[in-house]
Amino acid sequence: MITSVFSKSRPINYILITSLLVLCFLLFQFQSNYSSISVFEIGKKIILLLLLVGSLFITNFITKKNGLSKDNSYTFLLFFVFLILFPKTLSNTSLIISNGFILLALRRLISMQSLKTPKEKIFDASFWIFTASLFHFWCILFILLVFVSIIFHVSRDYRNWIIPFIAFGTVAIMGTVGALIFNPTIINNYLSQIVIDFDLRYIETIFQNIALSIYIITALVAFGSMILILSSKLSNLQSSYRKILFAFIIGLVVFFISPDKDNSFLIYTFVPVSIMLTNYLETIEKYWVKESILGIIILASVITFVFQLL
Repeated sequence: MITSVFSKSRPINYILITSLLVLCFLLFQFQSNYSSISVFEIGKKIILLLLLVGSLFITNFITKKNGLSKDNSYTFLLFFVFLILFPKTLSNTSLIISNGFILLALRRLISMQSLKTPKEKIFDASFWIFTASLFHFWCILFILLVFVSIIFHVSRDYRNWIIPFIAFGTVAIMGTVGALIFNPTIINNYLSQIVIDFDLRYIETIFQNIALSIYIITALVAFGSMILILSSKLSNLQSSYRKILFAFIIGLVVFFISPDKDNSFLIYTFVPVSIMLTNYLETIEKYWVKESILGIIILASVITFVFQLL
């Protein structure tokens, strides 16, 4: 049933998933202390919800616009499933905002395969990545993906190698001026994020551990399958899939080295894993196998989501 519903890209699928995201968001955000929530907090949560919904549709745009999947809604569905697998993600403002900027950067980098206006795309992607780093410093590592894209497409023009540094200067100046005008302590708070912390002893409940285990298995299957089927993809799309692989690896590095981490810091890998797993599902011919994989992931996510609310 799941496969038959999401095997096509229908408007009803997007409406269904968006509605479920809104429902899960409300369940997590307003599970207690209804009377103590201020108007400001409600406004903030509405903005977060809009950013999450926007991230869903940017993910779908990246996938469809660049031909990274067939005409189905699996990527859209899987990104939502991973969000509820780690419900703390739904309330982490800095991660939601920074991931949104990373998605905007990824959109520009993937589209470089067309070789149209590469300099503008390099600047835009670099600008979004450095902006994302203002909200979570280690997002700055995604700048490596910009240089990987330059190597894949436009390495012969030396000016392309300079553009990311121009974008860095632009964001640094804008960020510094903004901080000095509104709140100078922001600069110290930002610098305090520049810490490497490999500590993984943050798991508080068995359900967080189960959720992490489910995601690790899913991500490894998606990553391994993507490597195996990469050579069978169209030659003009292979560089795009390689960028997805690199984005996944960088996202993992960001997770492992970030201080004060929890499972929600895996958000930077959600889109790459969703795209890679979608491509794996598209290679499966037997209906019941595809249905079982999706069913297990969705059921596990729903169960862990409910228990993490308790």
